[in-house]
Amino acid sequence: MVICGDDGLAHRLAVTLDAVCGEAVTVVLPSRREGHAPEIAALHRDPQSPVELLVAARPDEQTLRAAGVERAAALALTYREDQVNVTAALLARTLNPTIRLVIRMYNRERGEHLERLLDRAVSALDRTDDMAGLDTSTTVLSDTDTAVPELVAAAAVGHGHTLQVEGQVFRGVVRPARTPPRAADLATLAVLSGAHQDDPASEDSPETPGEEGTQLLPDTVTSYHRQFTHGRLMLEEVTHHHPPEAPPRDRRNYGVWLRDRLAHLPWTVFLSREVIAVFGALAAIVLVLAGATALAEPGPLWKSVYLPLLDIFTMGDPATDESPARRVLQLIAGFVGLAVLPLVVAATMNATDAFRKASVGHPPAEDLSDHIVLVGLGKIGTRVLAQLRTTEHQVVVIERDPHARGVALARELGVPLLLEDAGASGVLDRARICQSKSLLVLTRDDGENLDIVMAAREANPQIRVVMRLYDDDFAATVSRTMRASYPHATTRSRSVSALAAPSFAAAMMGRHVLGIMPVERGSLLFTVVDVAGHPELEGRSVHHAFRENEWRVLAVGPATPPSSSSPSDTLGGGLRLDRPGFDWRPSHGRILRAGDRVVVASTRRGLDFLMTGVQPHPVDPRT
Repeated sequence: MVICGDDGLAHRLAVTLDAVCGEAVTVVLPSRREGHAPEIAALHRDPQSPVELLVAARPDEQTLRAAGVERAAALALTYREDQVNVTAALLARTLNPTIRLVIRMYNRERGEHLERLLDRAVSALDRTDDMAGLDTSTTVLSDTDTAVPELVAAAAVGHGHTLQVEGQVFRGVVRPARTPPRAADLATLAVLSGAHQDDPASEDSPETPGEEGTQLLPDTVTSYHRQFTHGRLMLEEVTHHHPPEAPPRDRRNYGVWLRDRLAHLPWTVFLSREVIAVFGALAAIVLVLAGATALAEPGPLWKSVYLPLLDIFTMGDPATDESPARRVLQLIAGFVGLAVLPLVVAATMNATDAFRKASVGHPPAEDLSDHIVLVGLGKIGTRVLAQLRTTEHQVVVIERDPHARGVALARELGVPLLLEDAGASGVLDRARICQSKSLLVLTRDDGENLDIVMAAREANPQIRVVMRLYDDDFAATVSRTMRASYPHATTRSRSVSALAAPSFAAAMMGRHVLGIMPVERGSLLFTVVDVAGHPELEGRSVHHAFRENEWRVLAVGPATPPSSSSPSDTLGGGLRLDRPGFDWRPSHGRILRAGDRVVVASTRRGLDFLMTGVQPHPVDPRT
């Protein structure tokens, strides 16, 4: 595996492929000192599993040849410049037509065109028998988009490694021993020896505890033998495959809704301190001028007030035929109007704008509780909101920009929306942060995210916190500090690169790999496999297709049509989104046919055997 780049994503990707997947990795660094190059260089010095390094300013043809692209299985291009990644991808495809390409792209439309171009170039080749079984795919990924499923799972249900398949999100969660099954549990992935049965924290631990005795993909008897295991790693369903729906509107109750809406409009913005100060000063000036007019021109009281108002607003006629005192007062009122009117206009516009922003929002109900507060409706926040709605959790959104891309979606879904700055005083209280169970902070500013989280922690020390941070080291420091300060609350601060690395690693291992889940010293791979041609699957029932410690069939669905090859219709590991989904609770007696495809959880050795038919060497099932 070859990785080109020196940022946090390249570092995390190298760690995942080397330590978790056991792959031979070469990293091409632009420099040994910039970015995350020192951390990557530390991997090179590891005597147990060294990562090869190559320093080159640009990924030109000479550099790619020196990195071994001509004989590599996969190449990941993680530079921050799209143009550099595109150029290197075209060169790599020329040097090695069979290499798997995983490209980081910010311009998604350009990425789709690049996928089609490179895949079409491969399909035009005259394939030999040696090339027939190779996965030569091109996968374009956005690191921010691939982070969405884990953010959703962390906010909805806590920690756990996540897996996304056709709009559904799953996670691996540790259940203590003698814990009864739950409705969302799908399958046992491993039994553990180190998770203590009375440890309540083990269920939401991000890592599988225990050092020895762990058994991957055990049989049913082992999974539930109470004297054998102290805990079980379960695959849990987090979201369901249905699009978020807007709440139905009952026309019969439209009058009630309109009355409640008018009652909740923020009329108080017109009584703000600035508006009161400006109009109070204007009233005082009018009273002074009215008194002076009454002394200079005796007459009715209304006329003494009316004439200064006309003069201030330059609406009166020149007082050329009146007394000198009246003419002087008119000039004074005119100059006062020049000074005061801009303040009156500014205060009125500010109040009107504040009223408009607050009125388009939709504050949460006073009895709302056990909800998720989402701060930020940018690109990733919008996708998180859409997926959170599929979990059937209640959500309250805070976004200070009324033109943010996710505001329209929040209104369409009827989600409570506060168009205010989450860091301002009282905004989190209006979002009912004390009654919420989770807080997701997804703004673009790391410092602002931390400020919001600290304020929320003060208000609700037990709230589950998930925040997106761009700096990987800063994210790790924040996590340690917050967990030390609030040991009984869940705090998860992760950089986007850390969340995206597993998806990039899965794509490098082949489009059929959906995800990778570390389990102590080993790992589980989640793979989509067409049943046709696999003697270990075709013609067998789901129960008999299971092989202990090697693989387990998790879901069954229809196979990919031969004509379906458009990469734009795929997600992550390459599953098409326009075909019927998987059955995640298939009957154990269901017979797997040639027209089926299955999602399989496997060890690396089990996957090699399943895909090649070559029996692996015996291995200790505990590892």
